Amino acid sequence: MSSKRISIPVSSTIGKVSAEYNLPTNATCLFTLAHGAGAGMDHSFMVNLSASLAAIGIGTLRFNFPFAENKKGRPDTPAVAHQTIEAAIKKAQELQPELPLFASGKSFGGRMSSQYLSDHPEAPVNGIVFYGFPLHAAGKPSIERAEHLKAVKVPMLFLQGTKDTLAQWDLIEEVCGGLKKAKLVKLEGADHSFKAGKQDTMSLLVKATGEWVEKINKKAK
Repeated sequence: MSSKRISIPVSSTIGKVSAEYNLPTNATCLFTLAHGAGAGMDHSFMVNLSASLAAIGIGTLRFNFPFAENKKGRPDTPAVAHQTIEAAIKKAQELQPELPLFASGKSFGGRMSSQYLSDHPEAPVNGIVFYGFPLHAAGKPSIERAEHLKAVKVPMLFLQGTKDTLAQWDLIEEVCGGLKKAKLVKLEGADHSFKAGKQDTMSLLVKATGEWVEKINKKAK
């Protein structure tokens, strides 16, 4: 596997963000991998996820949002986040124009990616993977944040814990049930950080991702 630290230019006003490009030998596809609101691309979950995906042939372009790059506490506005995701998708295409491309993200990163895709149906991605979609604020159950998902044209994979306080299970089930291209995978007992006692949730996340991607790639051929 080749691993390289690179920078991605976002815009003249925003500047550049750091990224890490991991490409396993015989890669079957490439993911843009966006981090959550609480930590940057080098958080242990993101690093472990990238390495675990590489082990099953999925390459990743992991990148920072500007707020993480500049060590600011508050997440970027959607407009800035969307520009960053667009730049990451463009860079991923440049790096591997022949590989199928998917968007993915943890929490905030996944939601910003799907918002971008809902506004840009022409984006060259084959699907999107959510590692914990943040459906609502903790203690404030609602489904308003999912409204834009109806405009996403590509297949969607939701990997959700049953004890996720940012996505009450019956509500995320309702949301996914109303989306023709959505698949929902339940991680029993897992919270928003995918902690579930001594359970190895990372292997479950990666297995589900790999199986779903394989189906999407077969259909695309």
